[in-house]
Amino acid sequence: MDINRVLLTWAFLAFLISPNLVQGIGVNWGTQASQNLQPSTIVQMLKDNKIDQVKLFDSDHWTVKFFAGTGIEVMLGIPNNQLAKLANDYDEAKDWVKENVTKHLYDGGVKIKYVAVGNEPFLKSYNGSNLKTTFPALKNIQKALDEAGIGDKIKVTIPQNADVYESGSNTPSAGNFRSDIKDNMIQILKFFKENNSPFLVNIYPFLSLYQNPDFPMEFAFFDGGAKPVQDKGISYSNMFDANLDTLVWSLRKVGIQKMKIIVGEIGWPTEGHIKANVKLAQKFYDGFFKKMATNKGTPLYPGDIDYYLFSLTDENQKSIAPGDFERHWGVFRYDGQPKFPVDFTDCTSLNYPSSCNKLGSLQANISYAFNMYFQMQNQDVEACNFQGLAKIVKTNASTPECLFPLALQSAGTRLWMQTGTSILAGLLVLLALF
Repeated sequence: MDINRVLLTWAFLAFLISPNLVQGIGVNWGTQASQNLQPSTIVQMLKDNKIDQVKLFDSDHWTVKFFAGTGIEVMLGIPNNQLAKLANDYDEAKDWVKENVTKHLYDGGVKIKYVAVGNEPFLKSYNGSNLKTTFPALKNIQKALDEAGIGDKIKVTIPQNADVYESGSNTPSAGNFRSDIKDNMIQILKFFKENNSPFLVNIYPFLSLYQNPDFPMEFAFFDGGAKPVQDKGISYSNMFDANLDTLVWSLRKVGIQKMKIIVGEIGWPTEGHIKANVKLAQKFYDGFFKKMATNKGTPLYPGDIDYYLFSLTDENQKSIAPGDFERHWGVFRYDGQPKFPVDFTDCTSLNYPSSCNKLGSLQANISYAFNMYFQMQNQDVEACNFQGLAKIVKTNASTPECLFPLALQSAGTRLWMQTGTSILAGLLVLLALF
């Protein structure tokens, strides 16, 4: 196999990359693909991009064990098809916690933070099929965690689609939980309050645009180009703020004045619809990351907001019933190839006292920064000519202390994101300063 490693080092674009945007990033990792990257590769991708929280859709033991000792916070998932047995048999819940949680909690083990019970179980399209099993399953899992002595550290939650609440006037203050699930939601919210669990909600501005031809496109983004929505003295310039504050109003109307809210999924697809493309995805993420970097939150939910991007990689075996775009939510393609540069590509390894802080020269630091940019530009040499400041060489600039990110590309379609000093046979291309 013809193997090419492309390594780029560069200079003076570091100022374009804000280190503030790499703090506390979470990401969803789904595995509905014909070819999945190895968990060890996924873990390295997360670490390389300073992503320190991951949300899974199951609890596969072989996958979860790769997060041991990484410091990455893990949210385990329980699929909807397991809710009935966990709801009807407490012993099943105890066994689940034993096999999927406590088994990983040894010294240096997996940093499990949450257990997600179900996935959007009250979605309208499910026609109430999970209404009788979700809350009992939630209670049994929490009871099993408590019995194992870890219920104060690991919290249960339920990832909900934003369709669990609605607003008749399309203003946040008119928000309320759907009438068909309101009693269920009140039970669950009371339980969350008693157990200090967060409310997990999936917010998708793209879906609002996709489902409603009259939805103002610019309202899906964060650059202030949309006509603001006025509501009780508050001006909303984007759908994210308005949607999350609709949830806040819905919570208030059932007596919940304060509860931690986590955005369980947020993202933008890159294929499968005229509005699903790389250009708009990059625009959405750039605006979202800049907003998150301000730590201002929304008008009714100020401060930091925990969030999980959807998703890390494409999944080419997902159902396309929601739309052809459903297989193309990844920031990376299914093989690990980045689709576009995003602001969590960073230079924090250059900061004191990080591993690359002592490269020894300004040129070396600049080379490291150029390489990070090049990788997220999909290794496009034309995008990285830097007005003649760089050249391609055949030398790996990594040191024992500082690893320059590499991209390994086969003659086929798979591209593996690697970091390390081990070099396979083949051509190594390095863009460095003259």
